[in-house]
Amino acid sequence: MEAPIGAVPFAFPGLSGISCAFTTRTGGASVAPFDGANLSFDVGDDPAAVAQNRRALAAQLGLSHWCELKQVHGDALHLEPAPVSLDVFASAGAALEGDALATSAPGVGLCIKTADCQPILIAHESGRFVAALHAGWRGNVLNLPGSAVARLCAHYGCAASELYAVRGPSLGPAKAQFVHFAQEFGQEFLPFFNRKADTVDLWRLTRHQLETAGLKPERIFGVDLCTQSNPQEFFSYRAARVTGRMLSVIWLKGTTE
Repeated sequence: MEAPIGAVPFAFPGLSGISCAFTTRTGGASVAPFDGANLSFDVGDDPAAVAQNRRALAAQLGLSHWCELKQVHGDALHLEPAPVSLDVFASAGAALEGDALATSAPGVGLCIKTADCQPILIAHESGRFVAALHAGWRGNVLNLPGSAVARLCAHYGCAASELYAVRGPSLGPAKAQFVHFAQEFGQEFLPFFNRKADTVDLWRLTRHQLETAGLKPERIFGVDLCTQSNPQEFFSYRAARVTGRMLSVIWLKGTTE
């Protein structure tokens, strides 16, 4: 019998109606190099193992409906996408392209797949909607955190100061090396660049973009675990190009028929 899917839980202060979880690579049914809790159908793993891992995670979290994306390192946000049942979630990858999604439907797990990129989970203070973002460095260059916040506020009729956000395990400041920084980022990102090490503090950049969008600093959280520095616990694309993916999940507590 496989071990349970490893997960790092997170709770927003005072928001009892919202749940978050960041999976690890531990547990699960996948074998090397995807061992063990790979949750992506798109990396070359045995689909039967991925399906088993997804069903195990669903059972652990108590969820039966899901939304995920074919992530493309862009800034498209999908508002209120149609959820799929566990049977669909455990049988095929996503068809909808984008890197952010939001829902007000209870009991629907919004999923972001990562193996170094930043998963950003967002919740409204009233608990009436949640969102999930996939921010690789390209997403930061596009200011996905800021543009997504603006669009969420416009759609749901709220102020950015009413939002909470948490950034999950991802590439840490000491490991985010970009030897072609000038071409990939540009001058406006110099405050986040360490010239001696050729590294970019993506964690600080994301916080800056969320604050600039209007979130209160005390409502922005980070799970400061570097994926590349902890290869036994997390999948890391920079550590091993052929590898699995974790899932970061946020949902409104309740059920969806």
